[in-house]
Amino acid sequence: MSLTGTPLFATVIALTACAVLLPLIVWSKVRGPAAVRVAIRTSMMVFAQVTAVALVFIAVNRDMNFYASWGDLLGTGKYVTAAPDLGPDGLGGKKAAEVKAAPKVVQDFQPVEGLGGRVKKTELDGKISGVKGDVLVWLPPQYDDPAFKDKKFPVVELIPGIPGTGKSWFQGLKAHEILEPLMKSGKVQPFILVSPRAMLLGNADTGCANIPGKVNADSWFSVDVRKMVADNFRVSQEARTWGVAGYSAGAYCAAKLAINHPDRYSAAVSLSGYNDPGQEPSSLVAQDPELRRTHNLKNLLKAAPAPPAVSLWMSGAEQDGYLSGTDLKALAQSPTVVHAEKVVGGHNLESWSKQLPQTFDWLSKTVKAP
Repeated sequence: MSLTGTPLFATVIALTACAVLLPLIVWSKVRGPAAVRVAIRTSMMVFAQVTAVALVFIAVNRDMNFYASWGDLLGTGKYVTAAPDLGPDGLGGKKAAEVKAAPKVVQDFQPVEGLGGRVKKTELDGKISGVKGDVLVWLPPQYDDPAFKDKKFPVVELIPGIPGTGKSWFQGLKAHEILEPLMKSGKVQPFILVSPRAMLLGNADTGCANIPGKVNADSWFSVDVRKMVADNFRVSQEARTWGVAGYSAGAYCAAKLAINHPDRYSAAVSLSGYNDPGQEPSSLVAQDPELRRTHNLKNLLKAAPAPPAVSLWMSGAEQDGYLSGTDLKALAQSPTVVHAEKVVGGHNLESWSKQLPQTFDWLSKTVKAP
């Protein structure tokens, strides 16, 4: 049964009900030696506890979509088919123009259950990164309007935290539900929202990094997904028309992708992010001291050949994103721009969801329409 499907949820509800009723019915009817009676009654109590915990977990996961499958939960999902050394630009020795001119990656998109017809999913086989995973795409209301039939749209790539799936942005944060009326009213410009799979190696956090022999997560997000979107929708691949946003571990990724690739993104939104990848316990990057040092956002900004032409929005509570933003702001040199926003709220989906109108208003002024 699917981890997020109705049959499993219904089964666990039924088992939980049985676990509650069973002791009420048979507790006083248990017979045998004292040790046997204690063992049976203890087993009933344990069964009730286990089913109650399972019910809460499955209900929350169905609502927030932290884990999309049993493979995600157990860390057995396989999404990396190859992980060669692709070089510092993540293109594997190819020129950006060669990648752009490669045969089109034409995809089939299917509606995602429970998210309305505008959120669609496809399975992408990343030819550069060696990653094969799902990508969710939401098209703004103007996309199918005849008045906009010749118009290209800007894009924001959405990266979830760990654990989390592409669906987390839509089912957990409800990004499309919050932003659609703002786009219709003109308060936010119409963006195409793209949320690729981020959990590529079990439950580990890849840090959106290319780690030869393990995973090429950077190239997955910044090369393969971008090309697929450009090949299937009315968008430009110009950096000025692309932004990237993330929360928690995804916030670190969003800021890092923008700093590393000003030729691919012009802006990043970091909600409760951090600069040191070691702040995420499951980070693969943090397992190697040298990788941890070189992938620290402060060190990336210092080591850049020239200040990257990107704008960063970094928000959160004082110890949960805000101070990371002020640290980067102190290092930033023009044309890099860093805005640090102190907010009230915890490290949770509700807090990040409430920030979407403000952050997408900022993106509307920063990311340009093609």
